[in-house]
Amino acid sequence: MTDPETGVQDAGFDDWLDAAEEGAAYYLESPEGHGSLPPRRVCPDCGSTDLEKVPLPETGVVETFTITHVPTPAFEDDAPYATAIADFGPVSLTGQLVGIDLEAIETGLEVELEITVSETTGERVIGFSPV
Repeated sequence: MTDPETGVQDAGFDDWLDAAEEGAAYYLESPEGHGSLPPRRVCPDCGSTDLEKVPLPETGVVETFTITHVPTPAFEDDAPYATAIADFGPVSLTGQLVGIDLEAIETGLEVELEITVSETTGERVIGFSPV
């Protein structure tokens, strides 16, 4: 994430957030078909450095989630909130569920990627909204 004092970007990740906000989210794929997310430069499964940008599937499925009522200070204004791991085919992403009542969240929920902003920090974070 961009440091608000220095303006320095988190190499690779901020570029990925920019692409996701523009509707062009992607993952990195090795020649063997392993998927990972930037800023990775080496495939964690096979060690290949020949990684290709591939469009992220438009929707994913919530595999697991947790609801936080007592957050760390970095997310105190966001609480209560739900964090989920969603399966987007070759990759899984972790993000906040947005646009849904916390009681309505369940595993198997189909979601789409949505870059949102933390109420506490004003920083962009990965979010998921129900389809």
